[in-house]
Amino acid sequence: MIIRIYTFAVLVFFLILLTTASAEGVRVAVAANFRATLSEIVKNFERDTKHTALVSSGSSGKFYAQIKHGAPFDVFFSADVTRPQLIEEEGLAVPGSRFTYAIGRLTLWSPDPNMIKGEGLTVLSNGHFEHLAMANPKTAPYGTAAKHILETLGLWNHLKGRIVQGENIGQAFHFVYSQNAQLGFVALSQVLDPKINGAGSRWDVPENLHEPLRQQAILLIKGQHNKAATAFLDYVKGPKARTILEQFGYGLE
Repeated sequence: MIIRIYTFAVLVFFLILLTTASAEGVRVAVAANFRATLSEIVKNFERDTKHTALVSSGSSGKFYAQIKHGAPFDVFFSADVTRPQLIEEEGLAVPGSRFTYAIGRLTLWSPDPNMIKGEGLTVLSNGHFEHLAMANPKTAPYGTAAKHILETLGLWNHLKGRIVQGENIGQAFHFVYSQNAQLGFVALSQVLDPKINGAGSRWDVPENLHEPLRQQAILLIKGQHNKAATAFLDYVKGPKARTILEQFGYGLE
């Protein structure tokens, strides 16, 4: 009986050892707008594959600079096309691994259900707010889009004195959520996050007012031999991830 128990324990030990050895971790750099959506995808990925994912979020521009200086990421999920393309051209990523994982949507949002009524031009022109939040146009693609919208509407010069800028769309959202700004241009996915669940009031920006927010991911050189990294990118392209993307308001190619 003792021998059988010992043999069983040894088998269990080696089974755990083999399972652990087969699972790897992937280090992910992700644009702030995609953080909540990616967290939901990661939960499913880790459950289905037994791999793990360590996620860092911030502005696409800052991540681009960090990757150029050797930051230890395996994959990069940008909020635009430009940065992944540059990384590929500069030899910092695996050629041919770049793909569009989502089409972002921008919305003008306020936690006050009575703040935003009707068209965005009317809301922004009436001046019934002290501060308008947006991401930094120099480092964040969603900030670039927000500035383009205000310029297209002829309101940039009129409103720039009221604008508070976040380093990324996550900070811009926090300014509005904490009511340091009464309204702001944020990612639709942030408002559709189950924690917010569409509360407040919003104006979904017509897509013809800015360039398409095509968001691309790429496998970095540091992750080229990491099975978890390639598995994660494949998972994001799969049906479970695409369903989550649509739930968070993203478009798909």
